[in-house]
Amino acid sequence: MAEQTLEQIRKVRLEKAEKLRKLGINPYPSKTKGNPIKISHAKDQMEQQVEVAGRIMGWREHGNVIFADLKDESGQIQLLFQKNNLGDDFKQLKLFDVGDFLYAKGKVTKTAAGEVSIDVAEFQILTKSIRPLPSKWHGLKDEEQRYRQRYVDLLMNKDLIDLFRKKAKFWQSIRDFLLNKGFLEVETPVLETTAGGADAHPFVTHHDALDIDLYLRISMGELWQKRLMVAGFEKVFEIGRQFRNEGISREHLQDYTQMEFYWAYANYEDSMVLVEEMYKDVAAKTFGSLQFKIGRFDVDLGKQWEKIDYFQVILERTGIDIVSASVEDVINKLKEFGVECESGETKARLIDTLWKHIRKDIAGPAFLIGHPVEVSPLAKRKDDKTDFVERYQVILAGSEVGNGYSELNDPSDQKIRFEEQQKMRDRGDLEAQMHDKDFVRALEYGMPPTTGFGVSERLFAFLADKPIRETVLFPLLRPERDDKTK
Repeated sequence: MAEQTLEQIRKVRLEKAEKLRKLGINPYPSKTKGNPIKISHAKDQMEQQVEVAGRIMGWREHGNVIFADLKDESGQIQLLFQKNNLGDDFKQLKLFDVGDFLYAKGKVTKTAAGEVSIDVAEFQILTKSIRPLPSKWHGLKDEEQRYRQRYVDLLMNKDLIDLFRKKAKFWQSIRDFLLNKGFLEVETPVLETTAGGADAHPFVTHHDALDIDLYLRISMGELWQKRLMVAGFEKVFEIGRQFRNEGISREHLQDYTQMEFYWAYANYEDSMVLVEEMYKDVAAKTFGSLQFKIGRFDVDLGKQWEKIDYFQVILERTGIDIVSASVEDVINKLKEFGVECESGETKARLIDTLWKHIRKDIAGPAFLIGHPVEVSPLAKRKDDKTDFVERYQVILAGSEVGNGYSELNDPSDQKIRFEEQQKMRDRGDLEAQMHDKDFVRALEYGMPPTTGFGVSERLFAFLADKPIRETVLFPLLRPERDDKTK
C-alpha cells in the first residue's frame, strides 16, 4: 500500500473515532458489555441468545443489511446487522472498519445461504483500529516486515499461531516428562560474575547498585545445578532463557530457551536411555508422530538410535587421527574441504570445526560419543581411555540437538581444565570457559556421580522443519529507521 494512501486511511479512521466520541461513544472503552463467550462455543448455540467479542475481519454492506466476520482466538462467525432490528444504532456502523474490535449480542441463526450467523440485537465498539490490516490473501510478504510486525503476521496466519501452540506444548511435555520421572524444577541466576557451563561468548551488563560488570548466563545454570548436587539434591532441571553473543543463522539465536537436567548417581549411559525416551515422548505429544521431514532428511525417531564414535567417524571420513594429528594436519584437511579457519585457533577448536563439516551428512537419530577431553572441559574422563570423556550429543538432520555427559566431579581435574580454558581465553578465544574458583571449591566438598543434559529450542525448530527465527514470537531486529515507521 502506498504511503500516501495509508496516511489517507489513517486520517479517515481517526476522523471516525472522533465522530464516535461526539456521539457520546468511547471508541476505547475499558470494559466489554455483558459476558462474551468463545465464538467456537457460540456457534453451537443455535437459536439461543449469545454474547461474543472479537476483531472484525470482513465487512460487506448490502443496503439495509451488513454482514461482518468476527474473529476471536477460538474461531470466526458471521454477524448479521439489520436496520429493521437496530433502528438508529444502525447508523453507527458507518463508522466501523475491518480491524475494529466489537462486542455483539444476538440470536444464533442460519442465513438463507446456510451460514451460521448471529442476528445482532446489540453491539459495542471495543477498539477503533487506525491502521488497515493487510489482505488476508497476501498478508505480509517481506520477511523483515513479518518479523517486525509479528502481531500482524500472527493475526493473518493461522498456521503460525498453530506453530506457537505446538511450541508451548513442546516445552510443557518436556516439563511433564521430567516431573513424572521425579525431577524437581529449579531456578538459577541469570546474572553471573563468571559465565560458565558452556563454550560461548557472553553478553556483558552492569549492576549499578553493586557497581560490577556481570554476564548474562550462557548455560541453563549448569554450574549452579551441579552445586545443588553438592547440596544434596538428586534430580533437578531448569527451563529458561540463556544468552550467547554470537552469530545469527538458520540454527542459532542470541537469546533462546534451553532445558538442562542433572541426575545424581547416574552416568551418561543412563542419561542416553532417558533422553531417547524423552525425545520420543515429546515428539509424539507435540506433533503426533515420530516421523519427520527435516530439510533434505527423513528422520524416524522411532527406529533404533545408532551410536557414532567421534574418533572413528573423523578417522573414517577424513583420515585424520585426532589424537596424533598436528594442528597443521587438521588445518590442511579443512582447507582440502574448503572450510575456512581463523589463524591461531587451538587444535580442539579445529577438530570441532572438522567434525561440524562431517556431521552435515548424518541424518540420525544418533548419539555421538567418544569426544576428546580437549572439547569437553566439564565432562568426566573415561576410565579406560583417559584422553576421551563420557559425553554424547544427539544428532538429527546433520546437526546437534542435545548435549549430555557424565559430569566431572574430580576437583583437581576440574581445576586443571579450567586453567587450560583460561589460557585459551587469555590468547583471545572468547568462547573458552572462565575459571570458576567457587565451583572448584564446591566440588572439593564432594559431588556424587552425576549426569547432565541440555537441549534448546533448536530441537523444536528442527522437528517443525523451520528456521529457528520463524519459531520465535518476536525475533531480534536492528532498530527501525525513522523513515520506515509509517
